Amino acid sequence: MKVKTILVSQPEPKVENSPYSRLIEKEKIKVDFRPFIHVEGVEAKNVRQQKIDLNNFTAIILTSRNSVDHFFRIAEEMRFKVPDTMKYFCQSEAVAYYLQKYVVYRKRKIYVGKRTFNELIPLIKKYKDEKFLLPSSDQLKPSVPDALNELGVDWKRGIFYKTVISDLSDLRDVYYDILVFFSPSGIESLLKNFPDFEQNNTRIAVFGNSTVNAATEAGLRIDIQAPTPETPSMTMALQKYITSVNK
Repeated sequence: MKVKTILVSQPEPKVENSPYSRLIEKEKIKVDFRPFIHVEGVEAKNVRQQKIDLNNFTAIILTSRNSVDHFFRIAEEMRFKVPDTMKYFCQSEAVAYYLQKYVVYRKRKIYVGKRTFNELIPLIKKYKDEKFLLPSSDQLKPSVPDALNELGVDWKRGIFYKTVISDLSDLRDVYYDILVFFSPSGIESLLKNFPDFEQNNTRIAVFGNSTVNAATEAGLRIDIQAPTPETPSMTMALQKYITSVNK
């Protein structure tokens, strides 16, 4: 069956010439964007209940833009003036670049990993005597605390924000040829919003092993998968699939 419509379970890209824009233009298809999940901040009093005193830390581990936003939000709510001596360990260049929203980059001690959390570990290892805070959501890959514990550093996790399922009730009677998912939470949101969902001719596209597992456990048929050696990005996987079925 030909593909004419796609729903991507993420916010619309802010860049003008995104890979999705090129896909739309090339294949003459409709692509809509709708976050199936969203992030909500945890109140400062809940952070205090986790026995977290920001004065006790000399370094912050930042794994995402959300962790940056919510660390500085909590600091402000707690009236904590972040010292200039604070060290920042950012999982990727994108996170480090985003940090400039809050600090003067060249005046701070910022250490940047390549992409994955494991690639950040050697940098953290060099500063084992620091006291690390990991601001995170309520959902955290077990590999993150495992890696820090194995390293033997002094660290504490703080749940500063949480992942919440979005209300999608207005989509009940809307049909798309392909639904695109990037996390197990997206799959969970689909099933919570539409417990009677029947896949039928809807194609499911998933990114990442954890999303594959969640979709499989939910009994969904996976038609498109990324990353693969041939299609490292979701848009490349979609392009390949659409080219094959829209002949």
